[in-house]
Amino acid sequence: MPKTKVAITLDAQLLDRVDELVARREFRNRSQAIETALAEKLARARRTRLARECAKLDPEDEKALAEEGLAGSSDSWPEY
Repeated sequence: MPKTKVAITLDAQLLDRVDELVARREFRNRSQAIETALAEKLARARRTRLARECAKLDPEDEKALAEEGLAGSSDSWPEY
């Protein structure tokens, strides 16, 4: 995937921690470390939002919606 260069401003202590990870060879460079951290944060935010939205659902309402229209006789279903 093509990459785009951006400039960011970081707290000095945070950058020191990133540099420590690079020095320990956990990442090839600062860019990889920051890109990985950002991707993980965005993925976590997406999962968290999905969980919040799912928590709003009422299981009884969802069951009723799923069963809607299934009250008919099974012999009215077409043969395959």
